[in-house]
Amino acid sequence: MDKEGFKETYIRKLQALHGKSLEESSIHDQYIALGSLLRDYISPNWIKTNQQYKANSDKQLYYFSIEFLLGKLLDMNLINLGMKEVCQDGLAELGINLSVLLQQEPDAGLGNGGLGRLAACFLDSMAALSLPGHGCGIRYTYGLFEQKIVKNYQVELPDNWLKDGYIWEYRRTDKAVEVSFGGHVRSIVKADGRVCYLHESAEAILAVPYDIPMIGYQNNTVNTLRLWSAELAHNDCYFTFRNRNDFVKAIEYKNSVERISKYLYPDDTHPEGRLLRLKQEYFFVSAGLQSILKGFKSANHKIQFFSEKIGVHINDTHPALAVPELMRILIDDENLGWDEAWQITTQTISYTNHTVLPEALETWPVDMFQNLLPRIYMIIEEINQRFCKELWEHYPGQWGRIADMAVIADGVIHMARLAVVGSHSVNGVAKLHSDILQQYLLHNYYQYDPTKFHNKTNGITHRRWLLKANPQLTDLISNAIGTNWIAEPKELLLLRKYAKDTVFKEQLATIKLKNKIKLVDHIYSHYGISVNLHSIFDIQIKRIHAYKRQILNVLHIMHLYNELKINPQLDMVPRTFIFAGKAAPGYYIAKQTVKLINILGSVINHDKTIQDKLKVVFMENYSVSLGEMLFPAADVSEQISTASKEASGTGNMKFMMNGAITIGTLDGANIEIEEAVGPENIIIFGLTAQQALDYYKHGGYNAWDVYNEDMRVKKVIEQLVNGYLPDEREEFRPLYDYLLRHNDEFFVLKDFAAYVDAHQRLDHKFRQKQHWQSMCLENIAHSGLFSSDKTIREYAAETWNLERSIIRR
Repeated sequence: MDKEGFKETYIRKLQALHGKSLEESSIHDQYIALGSLLRDYISPNWIKTNQQYKANSDKQLYYFSIEFLLGKLLDMNLINLGMKEVCQDGLAELGINLSVLLQQEPDAGLGNGGLGRLAACFLDSMAALSLPGHGCGIRYTYGLFEQKIVKNYQVELPDNWLKDGYIWEYRRTDKAVEVSFGGHVRSIVKADGRVCYLHESAEAILAVPYDIPMIGYQNNTVNTLRLWSAELAHNDCYFTFRNRNDFVKAIEYKNSVERISKYLYPDDTHPEGRLLRLKQEYFFVSAGLQSILKGFKSANHKIQFFSEKIGVHINDTHPALAVPELMRILIDDENLGWDEAWQITTQTISYTNHTVLPEALETWPVDMFQNLLPRIYMIIEEINQRFCKELWEHYPGQWGRIADMAVIADGVIHMARLAVVGSHSVNGVAKLHSDILQQYLLHNYYQYDPTKFHNKTNGITHRRWLLKANPQLTDLISNAIGTNWIAEPKELLLLRKYAKDTVFKEQLATIKLKNKIKLVDHIYSHYGISVNLHSIFDIQIKRIHAYKRQILNVLHIMHLYNELKINPQLDMVPRTFIFAGKAAPGYYIAKQTVKLINILGSVINHDKTIQDKLKVVFMENYSVSLGEMLFPAADVSEQISTASKEASGTGNMKFMMNGAITIGTLDGANIEIEEAVGPENIIIFGLTAQQALDYYKHGGYNAWDVYNEDMRVKKVIEQLVNGYLPDEREEFRPLYDYLLRHNDEFFVLKDFAAYVDAHQRLDHKFRQKQHWQSMCLENIAHSGLFSSDKTIREYAAETWNLERSIIRR
């Protein structure tokens, strides 16, 4: 469509939707009109994509995830449709600023951190590669929470992201299914001797799907993200009350049903929250699989060929109930025998493990589970019995090994074990992480069936994190090496020929400066903090967690501040330390860390004696949109988790793609980044994974030893509790105790000296401007190796057996 055609169509759409002239319309009216117009362009290709998948009998992959952190879609959809320039110019001639309209869209509250962002990147890549791949999750009414910093504390407010509706979703009432909870199971023997199971007196919840189109990059492919919302199964019952007490009960029941899809990650520190989390997990898994079966049968496929036409990938343990639920459907609804159903189930399902942290490896008490999901429990019990029988035949007499591998053990159901047993493929998300799974966490399973295990290093979509987030850098790259890198991001390696090109590197530095100016203006307008534009922008964007070690970063800042107070003339490149991330509401140490960062910032940022050499900024309510501003402006990427604890990381990839230099441990994908860019283009410090694992296994580390031997450590630790921080003498006693009295679980103090040294190396490198720009260039050039397109190609070929399907107009 040309510009004039766009303008005419847009005005008609605005008038039809709102009954207003352009002059009378609000900014929000104009945003809705633009979104609605794009829906008109998307829908024909969406319909055609689904029709072609069905006509060609393509195998389809369904990616089940508790989170999909999409970010804003309007700008991405314009880019993917190839309409952004026409739209921007056409709107400008109508007196409308596209960037203002883009701000009207909410960040979808469907995820929290790396797990959800990875899922969103994978959906983007599947569509961009014309692969038949879709998402399945929950349509949360409220996101995790809106984070506010009030008197230095994190305060959680409701993230009511749906209050004005969501332009990209399509409610599919006709596709609704019922999900059952509670009740009891009765077995009957049929005339042919087959045992059947009847689930009776169960509570039926209606699962209503909302579909969001996932648009491929200028290729006509439109896949689907299907999100499920919980509603009353029988609305008429809601109104049949005889008195006020019945009415109150009806209201309470309605709220209890809707609560299933109301909140992302309900508080699971109490039994009610745990039960709600379990309900959520079964709800979307059951709804998703029922929907998939309906679509499969409508195509007249035979159930025996289910795994040849359908793949189900479970993203971490939250959707692990897909294993018993698919078994239930195949046995109870499709009348298959156990062995045939098990073969189909295990050939259909594949599993990605995302963590080695014990608290993230879900378990459910048998009593809670059995009461809520009686039929599913029966199936898991049968899976466990049969699997343990296999193990006994393989390892006779080795009861300890069998107990360690059993799906049900010690009164709980182990979801990671269920996922491993019930899938044909298990992968970690970085080489180191996969090795740790095979040699430690899942070692017994790996020994039992090594062919099941493999690695798939995570990736990010360069379309959002470069094309959208950093358009000036995108243009510089395309002018230098052409545009084919957009389809084949590994061609970013062609940038290496500019390694000695002074002019090109100066252009690179200019773009970085412009992105820093944008961030500086944002920081001043939102927080009133003046930041030195030419300081090193050192950024740590992470969920606030002890193993991610924001506290190590903070202790180093305190050390730098101590040095500056002793010698304000200290020869150091000015630093601006920027943090963003949320602490879980019930995670006290994490919330203490947030407060410490903010208090420290309030002290440092107002101290004139240090001559603007140090600033600390905590940017509240981190989101994808905020990330799109932070990544392009960063000079330094903080990736400092305890070695062996971060499965992969994807923030490290987003930073390197935008020309930031990683300072990090040999953990997760940092190792592969170092292998790609070379040790001279990354700053590595600290314990290795093996050293950390040896400490965990054999002991030998004493935090008090470091405290007593390193006076820098002793000073900053004591400043937590000696009144150094204003009016906060005992406020941070829990952090002090955590690091010393509880022996520093994540080796913060052990790595402190190496971290200080690493920052001194960083300071030295940053002063050598041409060398620094060469390092930035090397990181950008190698970032294509960490594109999610590469990861998805590997999944498609090696795990899912998924083939490309070209969608023609």
